[in-house]
Amino acid sequence: MTNDMPPRRIGSDRLRLLSVTGAGVAVLAVGSLVLWHAQLGEMLGLAADKEPVISTVNAPANSAPPTTLVTETPTSPPTWPSTHKTTPVKPTKTPKPEKSATTMPKYGEESINGLSLTLRTRLKKAMTAAKADGVTISITSGRRSTSKQQRLLNEAIKKYGSYKAATRWVLPPKYSAHVKGKAVDIGPAAAMTWLNKNGWRYGVCRRYDNEPWHFEALTTPGKKCPPREPYGVAGPS
Repeated sequence: MTNDMPPRRIGSDRLRLLSVTGAGVAVLAVGSLVLWHAQLGEMLGLAADKEPVISTVNAPANSAPPTTLVTETPTSPPTWPSTHKTTPVKPTKTPKPEKSATTMPKYGEESINGLSLTLRTRLKKAMTAAKADGVTISITSGRRSTSKQQRLLNEAIKKYGSYKAATRWVLPPKYSAHVKGKAVDIGPAAAMTWLNKNGWRYGVCRRYDNEPWHFEALTTPGKKCPPREPYGVAGPS
């Protein structure tokens, strides 16, 4: 007997091995070709859009992102200074009412405030000195209104029967020192006596013989008073 195998059997095994090997090589070649084709397509930009494509079919309504509207604020055009000159309107002044001669003063007739500054200042000093001597000087009639002076004159004319006789006691408004705040009538009798005696020290003097209550600022403080007049004298009516 011999150990040699039949030649036909060996040839069949080799052929089968070659077939299997060829099939494997073919599979590898096809896979490499597909991979190469994909890489080549990516390199050529065939897959440039890398974002996934989302289908909108049957998509929910609230899936879309909210849209924000940007509203631009309108800007006003620049304001240029006007070249037109306007004339300023001056405020209209309200005319002040004219002072009437018959208007009553804002002070009482028995007040020292209505007297002129000179007579008021001197009389205050005299009143203080008289008070130190125990005598009180009271004002019975200081500054008078024009209407009050005219009324007193009318009453005096009826009483004495004539204009001339009445003016010895009451002067017309335009001649009266009372209307100007430059004369004062005082009381009581003790005050008249004290001021008649000491008034010159303060520049206050009795003016008429027939009116012991009537005083005016007729001299400089410290100087003797001028001689008294018998009564008041007015001009023509």
